[in-house]
Amino acid sequence: MLKGQDVVVLLKLLGSDESIPVRNLAGELGFDVAGTHRAMCRLADAGLYWRERKHVHRANAEEFLVHAVKFSFPAQWGPEARGIPTAWTAPPLSDALAEVDELIPVWPYFEGEVRGIGFEPLHPMVPEAALSDPALAERLALVDALRSTSHPRIVNLARGFLKDRIDS
Repeated sequence: MLKGQDVVVLLKLLGSDESIPVRNLAGELGFDVAGTHRAMCRLADAGLYWRERKHVHRANAEEFLVHAVKFSFPAQWGPEARGIPTAWTAPPLSDALAEVDELIPVWPYFEGEVRGIGFEPLHPMVPEAALSDPALAERLALVDALRSTSHPRIVNLARGFLKDRIDS
């Protein structure tokens, strides 16, 4: 059974064409090495990562992220909080959609500069990892958009942007 941490590791691995040593990957995400290794083992068992080739099986990852992640990790909303914008209110979707005059989804984070409705991230370290890697932040926000809404325009845009980031 995959965990939220595994999806974060998968999204980080998708940002690199080269193999990333587990120790480096863990450090970049703020995870412990053993937990990151276990995440990669679970990804391999799920057919999303090739241990021998040391890279992501992109077609399987795309299918999982676009079609299954919302069922495996449904959106969990919390109270109003200060945090970091996610889903359709973070790039790249925020650049393609009009601003809204309501509370936006945010990952609760004490250093966040925006107030919104708390949206539970896939792992507690997501806000810090996203702040240190803007490309990862975009992939995480796109997955959050798919997890959190059934609005056809947002879903179609998120799928397209995510596919572009998986294929590149």
